[in-house]
Amino acid sequence: MTLERVTFEDALQLLSLPRTVGLDPSDGQEITVQNGPYGPYLKKGSDTRNIATEEELLTISLEQCLDLLAQPKKFGRRAAKPPLKELGIDPVSEKPILLKDGQWGPYVTDGSTNASLQLGDSVEEITDERAVELLAERRAKV
Repeated sequence: MTLERVTFEDALQLLSLPRTVGLDPSDGQEITVQNGPYGPYLKKGSDTRNIATEEELLTISLEQCLDLLAQPKKFGRRAAKPPLKELGIDPVSEKPILLKDGQWGPYVTDGSTNASLQLGDSVEEITDERAVELLAERRAKV
């Protein structure tokens, strides 16, 4: 929606946002469409989904909203990367140890404790025992 194409009626409708689209037939919760700091979106309770264009703020139907809400959320860049490898079970936490690639390089985690790989450690050659050692060293520092 560009400034040149906005009519007086469009401007009034945009100023009246958020707009209630309807109620979800499955649970009776209200579905609204809104324009936020990161673009247009729809909201049902605490669940939100992005809307493709600002024009859809004024035209999206209840059925289209329900279709969007039925799809899984798309997190874009914030989505967690899948683990590179599963190494075994941590004897302390009894959770699986995962090898992941993070912003500052590869690390091992049991879901609560994270430990970076050291300079001599290689992603391809890390063992379960070395991962347990790294996690134990990290726990000792904290």
